[in-house]
Amino acid sequence: MNKKILAALLGTTLLGSAALLSGCSDNDVGSVSLGILTFKDIKINAFQDKDVPGVTCHIASIDSPLTLSDPSDCSVSCVQTGDITPEMIDRIRKNKEGEVVFKQSKSVFLKSLKIRRIFDEKNQTLMYLAYTTKEFNGSFKNSLSTIPLWKTSAYNPEVAAQNDGKEEVLSLK
Repeated sequence: MNKKILAALLGTTLLGSAALLSGCSDNDVGSVSLGILTFKDIKINAFQDKDVPGVTCHIASIDSPLTLSDPSDCSVSCVQTGDITPEMIDRIRKNKEGEVVFKQSKSVFLKSLKIRRIFDEKNQTLMYLAYTTKEFNGSFKNSLSTIPLWKTSAYNPEVAAQNDGKEEVLSLK
């Protein structure tokens, strides 16, 4: 066998093994194969918001270890798994951009999956937005999950009272 072909096969095997191992983590909670003739799987990871530990999010995304870039498809679902306190809400950013609370590399070409937490003060709701970014050409695919503060100690009845009866009508164009 040609030495160049042997070196290429060895390199591909090592790269594939490294990709498989890098996909393993303590946060992996599920994996679903997409078929017999594909190496692509849907991986489900869990993470707890470090600033609001009463929130746990599950992220589903495509893992394709034998390619250089995973697809941009992803989704997020978050749930209240503990108390959410006013002190926790005081620690988070409250601007319209929010802040990135989770980031995972999805490619050797500067592509990453991000979860951004945004606080909707008016509606007393934490929003978690999942999306992928690519340095030169981002993806439009995204997913949103919300956690209402209602019935938590962080719920601010004064803000809610200000909004009571002030319904906004949204128009879709």
